[in-house]
Amino acid sequence: MRLLNNQNEMKTGIFYAAFSYILWGVLPIYWKLLGGVGSDEILANRVFWSFFFMVALLLVTKKRPLFIETFRGLAANRRQMLALITASILISINWFIYIYAVNTGQMIQASLGYYINPLVSVLLGMIFLKEKLSVWQYLSFGMAAIGVLILTFSYGQFPWIALTLAISFGLYGLAKKLIKVEAAVGLTLETLVVMPVAAVYMAVLFLNGTSTLFNSAVVVDILLIGAGAATAVPLLYFARGAQSIPLSMLGFLQYIAPTITLLLGVFMYDETFSKVHLLSFTFIWAAVTIYSVSRTKLALNFKTRKGKGIEL
Repeated sequence: MRLLNNQNEMKTGIFYAAFSYILWGVLPIYWKLLGGVGSDEILANRVFWSFFFMVALLLVTKKRPLFIETFRGLAANRRQMLALITASILISINWFIYIYAVNTGQMIQASLGYYINPLVSVLLGMIFLKEKLSVWQYLSFGMAAIGVLILTFSYGQFPWIALTLAISFGLYGLAKKLIKVEAAVGLTLETLVVMPVAAVYMAVLFLNGTSTLFNSAVVVDILLIGAGAATAVPLLYFARGAQSIPLSMLGFLQYIAPTITLLLGVFMYDETFSKVHLLSFTFIWAAVTIYSVSRTKLALNFKTRKGKGIEL
């Protein structure tokens, strides 16, 4: 019976995690619908409405006491509060660059950023957390670097969007390691930090008569306000799924989102995918495959050793 329950929980976890990545993958369609709105204003609305959506969710799910308790704990710990502020700034930068990339026809470069993000995260772990890498992981870094260099030299332009997305999200994950909190509470706290800035910016736009919100079509207003739910829902599905499946499985599933984004950019929005792109992405895909397989083997070896230890 326990085995059956574990299998059902695993299947449910895979569904939730995969669904969250699918939502993240198709999210560019949402931002494309707001193509006439500046990336800065979209970001301000995303932050502002995300906070109030999460507050409402905490009230409905009766997590308000947990939020207050967590906030007080962070406020009493200067290091964790600094980590929270840093995480909030980094995720805001990541959101802005992603929206900018989508609405300026650079979805391919955005997908590249999220392909190399896991490799950047491991590199940051090695630098800041003194984590050790295997030979295969070093190889994956080398191949990813070759892919990025191919794009850089062939176009004579540094792929800053891809690297900014990868590095900002990698640093965000590093900051989050210092503030391990429940997912819904964490997102509420992160948006709380930057929400006042977003609110002031939206107020300035409104007073200057340049605000899109409430000065355009009703559909646009709904999309701007709905940005809060569009941000929070995938994260909540992800948090639910991540609790039930191994990290190695999560590692494979995370490539669903950039793959969908890449396909949307090429086939739906007619972005150019040249032979140079193909060569560069081939190196990136090979690096990702090597990294994912090596991590899966490490997880299986650890599980096997752990099992043998229990038998003894």
